[in-house]
Parts: sequence; structure tokens; C-alpha cells
Amino acid sequence: MAKQQRAIRIEQKSQLAAMQALESRTDEELEAETRYRAAAQSILGARAAERYDAKKARAHFQKALAAARPQERLQIRRMADVSLAMAERRADDLKAATEKLGVQGPTKWQLRGLRVIGLVAPPASAGMLARVRGIVVAILAIVALLGLGFGIIEGIGQAAGGISLDLAIFYGLLLSFIAVGAAVMLGRRRQKAALARRREQAAAGAPRR
Repeated sequence: MAKQQRAIRIEQKSQLAAMQALESRTDEELEAETRYRAAAQSILGARAAERYDAKKARAHFQKALAAARPQERLQIRRMADVSLAMAERRADDLKAATEKLGVQGPTKWQLRGLRVIGLVAPPASAGMLARVRGIVVAILAIVALLGLGFGIIEGIGQAAGGISLDLAIFYGLLLSFIAVGAAVMLGRRRQKAALARRREQAAAGAPRR
């Protein structure tokens, strides 16, 4: 009887603890996972949230909850709250959800960035007015960024002895695109690392009964 109880405890512990081992698997491999289905579906849900796909994230977490044991469901539900708040660009809810999960919360800069994303690219559930507003804000931001890039190149060109208008426009556009691309790549990398760290912390803090 004691051996059987010990085996049950080990198996219960391994479900959410398996997340760290499953992180390196592809989405296809996680979809095919059967032994640790709850953990695999939770990771897929978090990955969908990283792409701001709230619909898929919710579907994966529903599958995770269905496959989880009763003592694991609260932790997975809290992980789902964090991921869905991220996917739906709800900065205040994300902060509250990470506190309930008991993991390191997002920084002020991350929350500010999420609010900006929510303003420029609101979720589908935000409504038509929010989408139109997002398009207008995005256009204004692009114009401002291009103007800044042009101004920097023009200033450098004048300091170096002058530069033609065509070259100033070309290099201004190039500088703007490089800056945006670098910012997006860096932001996505930091976001993925933060979410992976929260999943590991959540799995480590899962109940072991």
C-alpha cells in the first residue's frame, strides 16, 4: 500500500514538473503527447498567447484542464489566466494573474509595452471602434518614426557636409525599419523568455500531494 501511494505521488509530481522537459519540443510533438497531455497542452496554450492568439490559447488550456488531475487544475487555470491576459493585451489583468500564480510579475516596461500593443493592435473582442483607433494610432506612429529617422539622417548628413534629399529619405526609411525590426525581435525574445520562466516557476510551485 505504501509503495502504491509513493508511485501515485511521483506520478502526480511529474505532470506539471514535466513542463521543463517538454519546452524544447515542437508544437507537433506536443500535440502528439499523451502521457503528459496536461503539461503539453499548457505549453501550447502559452505559445499561442505569445502570438497573441487568444482563441487557440483558450482552446489548448481547456484541453489541459480536461486532462489534468483535480489537484493540478487550479495551477493550470492560473497559468491560463496569465497567458490569456497576455494574448488579449490586458496589462492590469496580467499583473494580477501573475501575483495569483505566485511567479515573478512583468516589469513596468513590459506592462507599458503591452498597453501600447493593445492600443495599436487590439484583440478581436475589443470591437470595431477600438480597431479603427488602433489603425489611426499605428499610422501616426509610423509617420512619426519615419520623420525621426529622416531627421537623424538629415542632421548627420548636414554635419558631414550635406546630403541629397533622396539619400536622406532612403537612409531615413532604412534606419526606421532597422530600429523597428530590432525592437520587435528583442521584445519578442524577452517576452518568450519571461513566459517560459513563469511556466517553470508555476510548475515548481504546483501542489505535490
